[in-house]
Amino acid sequence: MQTQLICSDIDGTLLNKERELSERTKSVIKELSHIPFILISSRMPQAMEHLQDELDISHLPLICYNGGYMVQGEQVLQSTEINIETSKSVAEFCLHSRVHCSLYHGREWYVEEMDYWAKRESHNTKVDPELQSVRKTLETWEDQGKGAHKIMCMGEPNVLDQLVDFINNYYKDEIIGYRSKPTYLEISPRQISKKTALETLMSLEYPEIDLEQVMAFGDNHNDIDMLRSVGIGVAVENGIAEAREAASFQTTCNIDDGVADFMEKNLVLSEAI
Repeated sequence: MQTQLICSDIDGTLLNKERELSERTKSVIKELSHIPFILISSRMPQAMEHLQDELDISHLPLICYNGGYMVQGEQVLQSTEINIETSKSVAEFCLHSRVHCSLYHGREWYVEEMDYWAKRESHNTKVDPELQSVRKTLETWEDQGKGAHKIMCMGEPNVLDQLVDFINNYYKDEIIGYRSKPTYLEISPRQISKKTALETLMSLEYPEIDLEQVMAFGDNHNDIDMLRSVGIGVAVENGIAEAREAASFQTTCNIDDGVADFMEKNLVLSEAI
């Protein structure tokens, strides 16, 4: 069945070792501009929009925060937040455990200070956070009637293990934590995922396309459901074993332009024949 839509994770999948889009990747995606290319990531919008600009796809929707926030330009297509009381409880755990806590809502990103973790994430995503205490941020959000789209917790692996146990003991029906690396735990509402977000996006913007006509790329835990659900699920070689097992195809590592390589061989060349 012919591919009608392509979606790709960003970190560890689409970007090279400099955390940038290679010239080859940009060229291939632009050559296939007749097929919508959707970025789907745990990142916030601003950390994705500059990549859209480079790919000439700024007119297309973005799926942010692992599916919790979907936008097209300034229009919000879908939004799912973590309950404010749950957000407070997770934040208090982080404060008492000396775990870095980044709070995200829409285009807002707040940190207590520009510590090692905040500087690292800012460098990787090319976005600068706002400085404000965790408690103040959550108090303000509560007054505004909103919660977090994502809570990013960063610290030593053994302390994050304790946070995972805390979530599983008290909030397993509300939130889920994805380990994007041993020192990173990204917390999202349990009811959303990249798969559910993709289904929502297609129902809203591409009702004529079904999942069998989608090609998706990923590398990590939060990509597994998406890779399983689409017609062509592709894991990069550097992806975790569970993602590679969930995918129907495998491509080369992200640092070797795995996404571009697969698209060249299976879309560009096939359309040239």
